[in-house]
Amino acid sequence: MQNTPLWLPALLLALLLPGLASAEKPSTEKPSDTQSLAGVSAGKIAWDINMASPKKLLLYLKVMDETYEDLKRQGVEPDMVLTFRGPSVRLITTEHAEVSLDEEVQREGIAAQLAAMLAKPNVRAEACSVATRLNNVDPETLLPSIEHVGNTFVSQIGYQAQGYATIPIM
Repeated sequence: MQNTPLWLPALLLALLLPGLASAEKPSTEKPSDTQSLAGVSAGKIAWDINMASPKKLLLYLKVMDETYEDLKRQGVEPDMVLTFRGPSVRLITTEHAEVSLDEEVQREGIAAQLAAMLAKPNVRAEACSVATRLNNVDPETLLPSIEHVGNTFVSQIGYQAQGYATIPIM
């Protein structure tokens, strides 16, 4: 068996290092949506939220917030309404009497995420009175800044007629 000269690994390392150091790192910058946003100045979205999982709702609220920021970053003015219906109305209340401890943390996250979003320009939220009635949610316990409306199906019809894109969150 032949012994490798001690200087050979050092030589290989010296030859490879410049190439490794100059290798481009993957871009951390988010890609743009240039083609889809061509000629668009306002991003009108009516989120149709109908889910029972607090974990999923918290995740989707973060994605909705990222969508808002992505529109702003690309020069499009966001205009968003979050319409809560079905079991989702149970997740946007201050009443947590019969909630497990792990779900309590997620609900606190939901309340904080919603508060941050609703503090932004052109973001508002509605809760369906049909859903609050069917899910035994007292409208007085809805999180601050959430408007209690007659029927979010009617809201969706109105928002679509006004040019809002409906995006279902289920």
